[in-house]
Amino acid sequence: MGSKNKLKRFKENDTFANVFQPSREELVNGNYTLKGEWNTTFFKNKNPIVLELGCGKGEYSVALAQKYPNKNFIGVDIKGARFWRGAKTALEDNLPNVAFLRTQIELIDYAFAENEVDEIWITFPDPQIKYKRTKHRLTNLVFLERYKHILKPDGIMNLKTDSEFMHGYTLGLLHGAGHQVLYANHNVYKQEGSPEEVTSIQTFYESQYLEKNKPITYIKFKIN
Repeated sequence: MGSKNKLKRFKENDTFANVFQPSREELVNGNYTLKGEWNTTFFKNKNPIVLELGCGKGEYSVALAQKYPNKNFIGVDIKGARFWRGAKTALEDNLPNVAFLRTQIELIDYAFAENEVDEIWITFPDPQIKYKRTKHRLTNLVFLERYKHILKPDGIMNLKTDSEFMHGYTLGLLHGAGHQVLYANHNVYKQEGSPEEVTSIQTFYESQYLEKNKPITYIKFKIN
């Protein structure tokens, strides 16, 4: 994407009512007005809040919002030029139950209050295979603690990835730390009885992986 196109998207994002772009300082200083108030201030209902972390173009968040009108969805990504597409689609399709938050995922517990979130999806994250980069893996123990803080006590986590490495790493970590694995599958599209919200929604890149017969893995779990 050219820099001119990016700039255009950034400017458009500023005008979208469903896009929120707090500064790092605003979050870290504890001044973020939507923290603890997402349902009251933006969604104006008491429906469950579901996050998609590293939402990319926002395809999954938008598709989930269409599928589950009685839930509120927030796609989170630091790259606003990417989720511009999802935000624009949500506005064009009059989806009041989806929003986008531009921030780093390591600041997630500054953007949401304790027990504010019902469910979290992590879809196709960078597996960060190099050993020294484990601190950036979105399912490492530090990130899990952040998620636990904002999730309700019975909150659900979902990891959908094309990376066997990420799948194995996360499963091992969950078992080792005593977390509750509710469902795990190495190839959700080849397995009968896979959860419908996992197989009925595909991102652009996911459909490309499937064309190449690349297995898509999935884990559903609770953080104890």
